[in-house]
Amino acid sequence: MTERIKHPPAEKKVEYLELIYDLIFVYIIGRNNALLHHTENGRITAGLFLAYFVCTLAVIQIWNFSTFYINLYGRNGVRDHIFLFLNMYLLYYIADGISVGWETTFFRFNIAWMLILVNIGVQHIIELKNHRQEAVESRQLRRKAAILLAEAALVGVHMAVYRFTGVSIAYIPILFGIGATVLSGRLNARNPVEFAHLSERAMLYVVFTFGEMIISIATYFTGDMQLSGLYFSAMAFLIVVGLFLSYGTLYNKIINREAVTNGTGYMMIHVFLIFALNNISVSLEFMHDAAVDNLQKTIFLVGSFLLYFSFMFMTMKYARKKCALRKGFVTVLCAAGVCFAALMLIFRRMMYVNIAITVIFIYGIFLLIYRRGKE
Repeated sequence: MTERIKHPPAEKKVEYLELIYDLIFVYIIGRNNALLHHTENGRITAGLFLAYFVCTLAVIQIWNFSTFYINLYGRNGVRDHIFLFLNMYLLYYIADGISVGWETTFFRFNIAWMLILVNIGVQHIIELKNHRQEAVESRQLRRKAAILLAEAALVGVHMAVYRFTGVSIAYIPILFGIGATVLSGRLNARNPVEFAHLSERAMLYVVFTFGEMIISIATYFTGDMQLSGLYFSAMAFLIVVGLFLSYGTLYNKIINREAVTNGTGYMMIHVFLIFALNNISVSLEFMHDAAVDNLQKTIFLVGSFLLYFSFMFMTMKYARKKCALRKGFVTVLCAAGVCFAALMLIFRRMMYVNIAITVIFIYGIFLLIYRRGKE
């Protein structure tokens, strides 16, 4: 039995500092999503999508590392403020490094990324002095510091490789960070987090991501007040509302916020859930853009929605017992997803039908979640 279980921490609340810190990620989300607005012959290029993918995961991973540290060791003190504000400062350089001509800002982005990882790693090392008599806690702090500093070193290797070869291997430090975090979580399976705080932080990041989505659909409301414009704007708004209601119902009615868990799985799920939401924001902008290839934008949109709902339902691993996933429920979800994908591809040239199918699918899923939450 670990020290944390023997002496449970006092209930931790989300502090204003954490909310301010999260706001910088809203700005970065907008910068990052803009990468996919640059198409060639109506198609997203593989290079830009890879840059978008890598930037998204790198930024969410930074947030993930910071959130875990605050949850386990944050005291809302002077030291926490200094380290967090330093990260915010560096995150501006990451945001500035996200651009179509990213080659010109490559080192700015990566140096900031490396320094942020070092920053969080140093926080873990400093925290060791407060847990000298706690073997499990000390071991976990050393392990997490080693992961962060090793990933920072891999970012340095990535910069050196790019400098001499022109080849980007940014995916290597990201994959290392994800793999090492999952492995570390398994090794610390009996060292629980303050799950109410952790789940609230994840929820707030999702809400901020929805904020970016609300901004992205503003283009539906521009132009003359014509019937087609009203139709598409209403449908786009309904899509965002339906997605938000689904996640909100899951969080408020289904997730067991008193669960005893190390939180690693829950946060890894949210890394990809937030990535899916970013994709949805971009795909909604593509939906009424005639310049984008119909097949590609339909596949992108369908894939984004299916990815979002897949990871959203994975969070039901942390549901209250009576709301847990059952085989019949999963079968219905899979069937709905297959029908949605098939209909979207069939009607890909008819956007007014396509967007209606999307609304029906989303609210069908919402009703399933709502019914599950009432059980």
